[in-house]
Amino acid sequence: MSEQATQETTQPKAPAPAPVAKPPKGITIADSAVARLKELLEQRQTPEAGLRLAVRGGGCSGLQYSMEWAEKARERDKIFEKDGVRVFVDPKSYLYLIGTELVFEQTLMASGFKLNNPNIKAACGCGESFSV
Repeated sequence: MSEQATQETTQPKAPAPAPVAKPPKGITIADSAVARLKELLEQRQTPEAGLRLAVRGGGCSGLQYSMEWAEKARERDKIFEKDGVRVFVDPKSYLYLIGTELVFEQTLMASGFKLNNPNIKAACGCGESFSV
């Protein structure tokens, strides 16, 4: 009797799908924003204060940003810090701001802080409100 060798054939595996890029956790503070916030905090003579970012209902697209000074963080705030500059975000607003970058832009026409938010699905023409 003869023995037959069994050969296993293997199918080449399909390449794994590329992972979908997820927005980074937290809020990133760009160097331009750090520099401008330091200037403003020195002018206010409140170096321990920080910038409070929030998302509120309103505007043509349903949500809008709010920025104001805060002397200190609230109990449940998330705190983001870079080079001594602090940004405070309440837990509810944080859900809309995950992965956002705070930048300061200065052009011939305007200057100000801008939030580059990867979660935005639509925005109004004026850029003041958005929806997710």
